[in-house]
Amino acid sequence: MEGIVVKSTGSWYLVEDAEGKVHRGRLRGRFKLTLEDRRLSNPIAVGDRVTFVAETGGEETVAITDIAERDNYLIRKSVHRKGESHILAANLGQVLLVATLAMPRTSLGFIDRFLVSAEAYRIPAVIALNKADLFEPEDLELAQALQMLYKRLGYGFLITSAADGQQLEALRQVLDGKTTLLSGHSGVGKSSLVNTLVPGLDLRVGEISAFANKGTHTTTFAERHTLWAGTHIIDTPGIKELGLAEIEEAELSHFFPEMRALLNQCRYHNCRHVAEPGCAVRQAVDSGQIWPSRYESYRSMLAGDDNRR
Repeated sequence: MEGIVVKSTGSWYLVEDAEGKVHRGRLRGRFKLTLEDRRLSNPIAVGDRVTFVAETGGEETVAITDIAERDNYLIRKSVHRKGESHILAANLGQVLLVATLAMPRTSLGFIDRFLVSAEAYRIPAVIALNKADLFEPEDLELAQALQMLYKRLGYGFLITSAADGQQLEALRQVLDGKTTLLSGHSGVGKSSLVNTLVPGLDLRVGEISAFANKGTHTTTFAERHTLWAGTHIIDTPGIKELGLAEIEEAELSHFFPEMRALLNQCRYHNCRHVAEPGCAVRQAVDSGQIWPSRYESYRSMLAGDDNRR
């Protein structure tokens, strides 16, 4: 039988077949060893299309025997296993990064890091700048400037609020008919947004801790949910940091659309856009064509910094 992985707990998986029945499954021994050779902390991710067979022995479980080639996936460096990577989800129609300028504030560096990860696998990305009802006047001014910036770069951008319903109908239209990875820091309001759209889904909502204004984790494992017919989200645990994986230094600038537009315009073909003479990218920064925050994000990623907040 064939199905889609809808939840992963590390050693067990929930697989939904074509008729909507969910099976509890695990990897078959030899197949598991083959996958683990790839230096992944999770050889199978939510969204993967798999083949499985019923296990014998009285247990109502299945054994996963094969995984179909992925259309795409979003990956980051593993937080707990050095030298390994972790796949957040696979076979995505788009990714939705929920961020905020309220508590807990999302850094522009984190937003850019997430967008680069999506660009690397040609996954369309949308930003929802949430909790707009809590924005101070200067926050609202910045939010509108960011909306102009990221839309100009080709990304979807919504300024949302679950509390007062701002832009929720637009968000519904963004999600409609697609499988969307839902991501962001803990506490930015991912679950509240979805619960407001689909009250019966009842995703767990966490509190904001007083210590360091950080959100508390409510999602422990990635899980795929059906919002309505043909529309799914993959809810993921809140991300504290997003270490880039599978991206070489020489290709990093290719995943910044405004830098990609200047490809081959630098004096040197191997320009890193740091201190080389005749650099078209740095000239674009100086002239205001490229936002300084975007260039700083590039420099941070080039240096290998893990942007936590």
